[in-house]
Amino acid sequence: MGDERYKNIAEKCSSTPCYVIDKGFLVKNLDVLAGVQANACCSIILALKGFSMFSLFPVIKRYLSGVAASSLDEARLGYEEFGEDVHLCAPAYKDENFDELMKYSSHIIFNSFSQWKKFKDVVKKSGKSMKCGLRINPEHSEVKVKLYDPCAPGSRLGIRLDQFEGEDLEGITGIHFHNLCELNSDSLERTLDTVENRFGSILKKMKWVNFGGGHHITRDDYDIDKLCGLIRGVRKKYGLEVYIEPGEAVAFNAGVLVSTVMDIVPNETDIAVLDTSAAAHMPDVLEMPYRPVITGAGDAGKYSHTYRLGGLTCLAGDIIGDYSFPEKLKAGDRIVFNDMAHYTMVKNNTFNGMRLPSIAIYDPEKDKVGVVREFGYEDYRNRLS
Repeated sequence: MGDERYKNIAEKCSSTPCYVIDKGFLVKNLDVLAGVQANACCSIILALKGFSMFSLFPVIKRYLSGVAASSLDEARLGYEEFGEDVHLCAPAYKDENFDELMKYSSHIIFNSFSQWKKFKDVVKKSGKSMKCGLRINPEHSEVKVKLYDPCAPGSRLGIRLDQFEGEDLEGITGIHFHNLCELNSDSLERTLDTVENRFGSILKKMKWVNFGGGHHITRDDYDIDKLCGLIRGVRKKYGLEVYIEPGEAVAFNAGVLVSTVMDIVPNETDIAVLDTSAAAHMPDVLEMPYRPVITGAGDAGKYSHTYRLGGLTCLAGDIIGDYSFPEKLKAGDRIVFNDMAHYTMVKNNTFNGMRLPSIAIYDPEKDKVGVVREFGYEDYRNRLS
């Protein structure tokens, strides 16, 4: 999105803080993903852990094949709001939840042989046409931040090759791996080389494979031709149905978080206190850490007026970062944080009693922002005891 479009959206917000999803840019991303599906003859499913705004599922399911879930509630949301193609993958499953998980899932992926052995008879006795798979650990890292690397040493995620020795794969029809985060197709290429070299004999026994998420497909510099070639190569060599489950690529650059300046606090650097919070509303800013782009702003010192942007909670470290602006900021000014659709609504919280931002959709054809959901005291109270 361009700055003028962002500013237009911000002006149309009746109150802040507010996440605004641009329906036009969401559809643009979906067009790209649908093109990959058609070109590579694969299935792309929406990872709910990244984006689960179900009011937009009627739009998304016109393009994508299903959803990927990691918990009972995600599986239920996907089943009830999106459709019946729900791929479930979690480190472990609770006994008391498993019957309900089967109700909502078309595919269940097990993180260990002990989990598979525990539940395989339950699956068999259910009579449901369930596709069961195993998550493997290729022991090949592409992600530089250890917190987000599923293949880091000591990872609990996935089965290593040496653990397959002597195991019976009857009832297992697919393999799942996930080791990427915001990466290009060259990372997938290196990963696939490792997977084929180490697990090729197992792939030959399977009917489907899931390449997991972390594919930044809708980024401008992503090599889509390479991705499609890799998928077609696996399909041709092994005769497998291929799934990929990006979450971020679906909503990449498709939304903003609109905030308002509450006050300017003088210090060594002037501090703009906002009505939003890094800790509560965009936790990746502190967790990754991640520096969001702001419409009309630059790095400290680029423009005439530099401010430290701080959140409204009592956490001393609730700081978004130092930014510069062409004009002085004042109370009432709108600040627009770019690319705030994914990993925001699904991760935000009510720390310090902060109300969650409203959720809205911008329709470019009508040039209108429509609020889908607002949050109040009850949302804070009802999640506590």
